[in-house]
Amino acid sequence: MASRRPAAAPAPYRCTECGWTTLKWVGRCGECQSWGTVVEAAEQTGIVRSITPVAPGAARAARRITEIDTQDAPRRTSGVGEFDRVLGGGIVPGAAILLSGEPGVGKSTLLLEVAAQSARAGRRVLYASGEESAAQVRLRAERTGALHDELFLAAETDLATILGHIDQVEPGLLIVDSVQTVSSAHSDGAAGQPAQVREVASALIRVAKERGLPVILVGHVTKDGSIAGPRILEHLVDVVCHFEGDRQTSLRFVRALKNRFGPTDEVGCFDMTGTGIAEVADPSALFLGHGEPEPGTCVTIAMEGRRALPVEIQALAVRQTAPNPRRIVNGVDSSRVAMVLAVLESRMGLTLSDRDVYVSTVGGVRLVEPAADLAIAIAVANAVKNRKVSKRLAAIGELTLTGEIRNVTQAAQRASEAKRLGYHTVLDASSRKLAQALNELQVRGLPRDDSEPGF
Repeated sequence: MASRRPAAAPAPYRCTECGWTTLKWVGRCGECQSWGTVVEAAEQTGIVRSITPVAPGAARAARRITEIDTQDAPRRTSGVGEFDRVLGGGIVPGAAILLSGEPGVGKSTLLLEVAAQSARAGRRVLYASGEESAAQVRLRAERTGALHDELFLAAETDLATILGHIDQVEPGLLIVDSVQTVSSAHSDGAAGQPAQVREVASALIRVAKERGLPVILVGHVTKDGSIAGPRILEHLVDVVCHFEGDRQTSLRFVRALKNRFGPTDEVGCFDMTGTGIAEVADPSALFLGHGEPEPGTCVTIAMEGRRALPVEIQALAVRQTAPNPRRIVNGVDSSRVAMVLAVLESRMGLTLSDRDVYVSTVGGVRLVEPAADLAIAIAVANAVKNRKVSKRLAAIGELTLTGEIRNVTQAAQRASEAKRLGYHTVLDASSRKLAQALNELQVRGLPRDDSEPGF
């Protein structure tokens, strides 16, 4: 009689992201390729074969969706209009909001302003700082004018103590800066480890849902810009916002990557100043040049979420004798600029192989959409021709390799915004071909270089 093989021992290590198991510890999960997520398994994983059903109480009984009353959860304004725009109109009671961003971009400054405005509106706010002392936060609040008696500060990194502060202060808004610095005694590992982040976030979100207390969590980001910690953190929260901006400029954007209570295509604009952060309700003037028209400029209408913004594109074409001309871009996609230059040289007969070409946007904004192709082509062509175009002209369209102008998304909204801002001439897909669009330009003043073929 053959002996029965012994049952396999449970794998002692498990990935907290996907559940992959292994007999020895590794730094990278072999299934989902996540780093630092393989931890020692406390118990064998598997499917529970049988579960005893529990009858729900009357308060938790399932009801028809049409009988659910939404009047118990009205939105509350945060006091910062651009932040409310991204959230879908305000903060929903019991909502868990995760705000991420690069170090030094201004996350703490923005949330301190939100806390101060909420306190001025009569709601008590608890600001739990795990990265700064209470005195440091007070100094920043003095500089930005965010002092208020209803704003409470607590420099804590222990989860149980933060929950005690919540019971004592009874706030109407909780801000935790940041979730990676808080740890719980009920979970192993140091603060910031996947198990700790998951435990802390779960406990805070549970408190938010039970008490109808909105919670804003600050999250760190990794080198590639994704939120640090287990991916389950993004699944637990209701709203995921990303705060971004170039350190060389004062412009900042808040984008919603996930929103259970509103759209995810809204963008909030802010200006970082020496006295704090200021809302930019109409950022149109930030991305436009000033003064008289110059050769090599053209305005396009870009979409930031559902907001249409005029952006000026500038180009410079300089003759050179080196065998390899340079192509320097700033704020636009280098591959799309290379394609536009190829179309101009092949389809329009412009000689660009003996010129260094520089293309840049004004104000530090970055354009990644193909709707800027036509404006780039017009700016480069007029830089070569030394021509000016009217400051009341805007160009919107995607270029194909055949020189055809294609329509772009939300073209009607872009054209309507251009008309509202005073751009009387809008070049778009109605011109059909790039050559026709260039011939329709309102040319002004300066003589052109007749050594180049006309268009």
